[in-house]
Amino acid sequence: MMRRICLCFAALLSVAMLGGAGQQVPQRLYQAYGDQEKADLDRISAYLNATHSLKAGFVQIGPDGGVDQGEVAIQKPGQIRFEYRPPSPVSITATGGSVFVKNARLNTVDRYDLSDTPLGLLLNERVDLKTNKAVMGIAEQNGAIIVRARTSTNRNNSNITMVFAAPAIELRQWTVVDNQGGSTTVALRNLQVGASLDPGMFAVPMKAARQNSR
Repeated sequence: MMRRICLCFAALLSVAMLGGAGQQVPQRLYQAYGDQEKADLDRISAYLNATHSLKAGFVQIGPDGGVDQGEVAIQKPGQIRFEYRPPSPVSITATGGSVFVKNARLNTVDRYDLSDTPLGLLLNERVDLKTNKAVMGIAEQNGAIIVRARTSTNRNNSNITMVFAAPAIELRQWTVVDNQGGSTTVALRNLQVGASLDPGMFAVPMKAARQNSR
């Protein structure tokens, strides 16, 4: 379960990762783009920079073929909420520089530092994909724009593929390849950019109160 959660972190926040906040820029030669590629990257960057909040449903397919579903909400800067549907007992909340993973079945709440996860990269609200060295390539395919990127300096190949609808830019899905070669795909549905979100959904989760036995 925790591995699947970590994959969801990386997958969902791949776009934010490209902002570069809190992460060393991968060292490689500057990518040469054609005029159309530059225009596409500018359009996607503008879309991401204009997205200050969103909510959506998601379907996550893991390396083992397992399927998870849930809802996600993001409020920049740095507030995220993942709510997995039953039978998963997990919810994930990022707020105030920390990430909290709550397991309702075990009645546990684990805390992680935001900077130790891909979620920390959401702190950078400005994205310029055209000049970001994490981007490895861009292509148009079947009416969509596909962006390939890598997440760290020790990778020579892309491990994140993002799919945007075109010509009206909208994030549709992404795939992350882990260090073992397994891929996790997350597809969004009913995406609502600019959604009005209840601040309470980003509150620090608490354990359920224990009931005294008699």
